[in-house]
Amino acid sequence: MILKDSNEFAKGLEDRNLGIYKALAAFQQECPVIHKGAQGHNYSYADLPAIFEVINPLLAKHGLGFTQPLQGESILTVLFHIETGETIESLTTIPVDTGSRMNIYQSMGSGITYYRRYAISSLLGIITDVDLDAGKQVLSDERFNGAIARIKEGKYTLVELRKQFKIKPEQEELIKQLG
Repeated sequence: MILKDSNEFAKGLEDRNLGIYKALAAFQQECPVIHKGAQGHNYSYADLPAIFEVINPLLAKHGLGFTQPLQGESILTVLFHIETGETIESLTTIPVDTGSRMNIYQSMGSGITYYRRYAISSLLGIITDVDLDAGKQVLSDERFNGAIARIKEGKYTLVELRKQFKIKPEQEELIKQLG
């Protein structure tokens, strides 16, 4: 089901079992900000392997999976609920950069990788890069707890956390207690 506007979304929720949305919400509460230092033009981002390393175990834990088949010049991202068979789909056209120094095959490959990364991140509602235009956002308690757990596991650092987010005073106190 491809949803085009909020009214269609609401109707889609009424017509369907909510299993996939409950599982997605649980996944989102656990998924930390995913940021690895891959570099683009004037920005950094998490590459596909970094994203998959974090999301795949959490998706499996919540009974979710996804696939991203190509459809002509588009990529279809399908999130599915293993238990109910429910799906959420997103179709994204992949533009080909004809002005670059890459040949058509390199340009298409680059576009596929780029849009796979952003399509799955958007569909899952996760943060995978730093939005340099918007400034720092305040870190929610749920994301803070997830980030602290990842810091303790050695998969994230306080430097990265402070670089990406505005830390609330009570969160700073908890950070100090970590030592």
